[in-house]
Amino acid sequence: MLARLSIRDIVLIERLDIEFSRGLAVLTGETGAGKSILLDAFALALGGRGDAGLVRHGAEQGQVTAMFDVPKGHPAARILAENGLDDTSSEQGCEMILRRVQLADGRTRAFINDQAISVQTLKAVGAVLVEIHGQHDERALVDASTHRQLLDAFAGHEKDVAALETLWDIRRTAGTALDEHRAGMERAAREADYLRHASQELKTLAPKDGEETELANRRTTMMQGEKVATDLREAQEAIGGSHSPVSALSAAVRRLERRAANAPALIEPAVKAIDIAINALEEADQHLNAALAATDFDPAELERIEERLFALRAASRKYSTPVDLLAALATQYAGDVALIDAGADQLKKLEAAAAEADQRYAAAAAKLSAARSKAAEKLNKAVNAELAPLKLERAKFMTQVEANAAAPGPEGIDRVEFWVQTNPGTKPGPMMKVASGGELSRFLLALKVVLADRGSAPTLVFDEIDTGVGGAVADAIGSRLARLAGKVQVMAVTHAPQVAARASQHLLISKDALDKGKRVATRVNALAADHRREEIARMLAGAEITAEARAAAERLLRAAS
Repeated sequence: MLARLSIRDIVLIERLDIEFSRGLAVLTGETGAGKSILLDAFALALGGRGDAGLVRHGAEQGQVTAMFDVPKGHPAARILAENGLDDTSSEQGCEMILRRVQLADGRTRAFINDQAISVQTLKAVGAVLVEIHGQHDERALVDASTHRQLLDAFAGHEKDVAALETLWDIRRTAGTALDEHRAGMERAAREADYLRHASQELKTLAPKDGEETELANRRTTMMQGEKVATDLREAQEAIGGSHSPVSALSAAVRRLERRAANAPALIEPAVKAIDIAINALEEADQHLNAALAATDFDPAELERIEERLFALRAASRKYSTPVDLLAALATQYAGDVALIDAGADQLKKLEAAAAEADQRYAAAAAKLSAARSKAAEKLNKAVNAELAPLKLERAKFMTQVEANAAAPGPEGIDRVEFWVQTNPGTKPGPMMKVASGGELSRFLLALKVVLADRGSAPTLVFDEIDTGVGGAVADAIGSRLARLAGKVQVMAVTHAPQVAARASQHLLISKDALDKGKRVATRVNALAADHRREEIARMLAGAEITAEARAAAERLLRAAS
């Protein structure tokens, strides 16, 4: 419910803080005092359209903050979670603060719990926290797209709808699988001969991932080896052939070693150096032998490599596919051929699964449709019972449930819309189109009384729905608003003393002159018992409050208590 509303610098409101409680709160005041400004400000906090004209003259910005006590599990908390926003949920619920800043240049900023959000998110949260109902309010129950949901809430169909949505998802998944398989079969059948030939050709070729690079590298190595082999053999002949210096160096080392005992200091360093040279020459000879072995290849192998590369690249050009992707293409073609060969059996299985899913959905949708029709009769009876006291005794409310199995959806096959007939013999039609402004307000009130604890926001606002009525009708409206307030929080802007007398909280909106009459400001005062009687007397009598008006106000208050 709404716990507090704070307004800063909005039109005639400089600073205003209002505390709200459960039950019925009425807002009264003379015409032009600022009741509409208050509602415009509240609507702004709920995500309504911004307007630079809302900012008080001389201020850079206006601001409206609405604080709500939200019960645990309320849809508003789910919207916050879906948008990645934090809340303060606990076992008892959470506090949710909606704030809207209106800048003088027309821009607005939106916040929930001091986290910046989009206006769309603020509007979505506001819509589940508050419903505003008036003669011309587009957010009331006149939106036909909400009527099916309201009927289901009245009948307690939520679990049945959730189960039907699951069956719809199963049906859609089965249908998609069938369509994809059938499309694949049709595509494969159109290309059957080509696919069989291509699949066999690629199967025979048997391309491997990375094969082209490996063969090309081997071919390059073999061709380069042929060019350097002559130089390698010449180097080997020089180091290890008939003219190799190794034999001469070895003989020299032996002679020096025999003389080493006579002059070790002179001979040993030379012997060591020659040994190192001999070892290096022998190591070089080994490397040359290995290099020559690497260059030694079978010309037939080079021919085989070149033929394989030619075959792979020819297939690449033929199938317009890189060589490295030929293996994947071969797998795809093999799968397409398998689809042709085995697809008929799979098609039958998928057709059976889709048919079963369709039958299960259709049966559940038909059952729910029948239940909706029965619930519609109960809803009609309950709403029509409320009409006579609201001076709509000749009118009739009816819930149209049109089932169309050819247009299924996740919530069923029904189109639900609230219709009315305002007088016997007239043509019934959609409530928004047939009912006049005053009639529409009373139809909506009757409907909300019936739906109050099912499918309703926790706070309801009624904007002058008693316009143009008085006496018993106004009393009936007050009585129903009070009944509603026993289940949800209700706020009503009213000119009817019969409605005001039934309030548990009475707020008087007035306009005060400031700065010696140079400007005015709107203020709101919570009225105590004596002041309530005086305000209701004013509503009864007009400008001059008489003793009779005060006595009548006292009778209204006693009757309402």
